[in-house]
Amino acid sequence: MVSPDQAQPLRGAIIGLGMMGRHHARLLQSSPRVDFAGAVDPLGDRHGAVREAADIHVTVEELLERGRPDFAIVAVPTDEHLAVAGTLAAAGVHMLIEKPLAGSVREAERIIAACRAGGVRAAVGHVERFNPALIELRRRTEEGQVGEVFLIGTERCGPFPDRVKDVGVVKDLATHDLDLVGWLGKSPIDVVAAQTAHKTGRAHEDLVLVTGRLRAGLAFSITVDWLTPTKIRRMRILGDRGMLVADTLTSDLTFHENGSVTSEWDSSQALRGVAEGNSTRYALRRREPLLVELEAFCDFVLGDEDSPAVSLEEGLQTVRCAERVLQSASESQTVRV
Repeated sequence: MVSPDQAQPLRGAIIGLGMMGRHHARLLQSSPRVDFAGAVDPLGDRHGAVREAADIHVTVEELLERGRPDFAIVAVPTDEHLAVAGTLAAAGVHMLIEKPLAGSVREAERIIAACRAGGVRAAVGHVERFNPALIELRRRTEEGQVGEVFLIGTERCGPFPDRVKDVGVVKDLATHDLDLVGWLGKSPIDVVAAQTAHKTGRAHEDLVLVTGRLRAGLAFSITVDWLTPTKIRRMRILGDRGMLVADTLTSDLTFHENGSVTSEWDSSQALRGVAEGNSTRYALRRREPLLVELEAFCDFVLGDEDSPAVSLEEGLQTVRCAERVLQSASESQTVRV
């Protein structure tokens, strides 16, 4: 990590002041790592996220005319990523692009080409990688706490968010999980088999069930929907020594171990299957994932090659996986990524 004391603050801007953009704006205006360079949104600051009205602009070009920032966070709708990224790259502005990187593999490849041509550093905002519960889950799994890993399973469910207009659950939400299963399993996704459903009358799917296998041979399952009346954000890693369960809403991590205690009550023992051991919920240091992501991105912009910022190539792979999931569902086939 680059020490904040070793570098001048970077001038950072936010493009898009919607549900995600307003949180980015808050952090850009409060982080000692950043000098706020302004915000862009043709609809204005409807959430009151920017302190000074003079810092709000209608277009990216207007922002650039005021003074080119060192970097910008792109938090516009997915179908606008390519146009905004192209303008910023041509101006030499580094960027953090909210996930998914693009709405299609072709657009993601064009964004990567534009960033290379402009000589800018860019990363993708897969913020769940910076959740303290998932960071600790990954560390403990790597250290062998659950033993041989059998399965990575995720659930990401809740009511429909009105903010989403251009994509369905696969590209809006399941891209979190398609990225995470490969990151946690330290292996890219190899094959997927998926089912989708359309229950709310929208053009895009509002439920997806995905099973698959990583290239390393590990199985995974993903459940995502906009039909559940309460938010669920759960990820589990199951192994021969027990199971780690992360709740990313609360950043809680719990370990349920396989025990060696037997029961003299035969019917109870038969119902339990594997032996039930102790359960431990860990006390974790909790920092806002979006802030940790911002700090990692600043390090990346300053040249830290070990920064955990998510690369454009990783973002492209996630978009490719999302397309294969939709293809699998439409064709009722298992599809190789």
